Amino acid sequence: MSDAEQPTAAEVRAAAEAVKVALDRHLEAVERRSGEDDPAVYEAFNELAAAAEEYDELLYDRYDEVTPFEIPGTDDSLPPYSGPEEPNALSVLIRRDYTVAQPQRLLAQAQRVADLDTSASSGAGSGVHAALGVLFGEYEPDEVASRHKEFGLEEGDSTLWVAAADEPPEPGEWLDAPFEQSDPQRVVCRFDVSAVFDDDPEDGFRPAGLRLGRGGIADADDADELDAEELAGEIDEDGIRTTPSTGPTA
Repeated sequence: MSDAEQPTAAEVRAAAEAVKVALDRHLEAVERRSGEDDPAVYEAFNELAAAAEEYDELLYDRYDEVTPFEIPGTDDSLPPYSGPEEPNALSVLIRRDYTVAQPQRLLAQAQRVADLDTSASSGAGSGVHAALGVLFGEYEPDEVASRHKEFGLEEGDSTLWVAAADEPPEPGEWLDAPFEQSDPQRVVCRFDVSAVFDDDPEDGFRPAGLRLGRGGIADADDADELDAEELAGEIDEDGIRTTPSTGPTA
């Protein structure tokens, strides 16, 4: 960075003062918290993180020095919950990524399905595109996930969002654009699985008041077996943890 682009000493000092103010506000919010899911604490936390990150960057740009702070990332965090306190309708949004690791195994499995079900035989062995259509047409997504190696697939990242809705949508209402109206502020809880969590068994499950801005699990295979005690913030023998953030108690 050139001298012209460097922040001034006054800017660095101002950023340091902003951290002090944010730190005081965070402590005050914690001292006055009304419960585990107090939105004021969540907001003060984010303000402190932003102020510390700004100071860290300016300090480095000006003096080539760093702070001892580990700045929490905000990309993984959910925004404050804005949905109904007692949802009477839910939308479950799922994304699972796969790599076709063994095309021949995939084709063979699709052909087996086609041999047992003549309605699925059209083009089953003609290519990966057709084979995927046969398998996902025959098996539920959860079964594909549990048997992915058998189908020649390799798991990538996955996420599941449980979002609150005011009213159930009309049949067929959103089929043309199923994910267009997804709103992170209405997410009650979420489950993430990624290789980036392999070194930290506390990443992955993101409850949202049940909500979470930070925390998780390394593997969501047992996520559907979480009980109420675990969701309240316990760590079980498999390393599953929940960390409440803001939002209603589900």
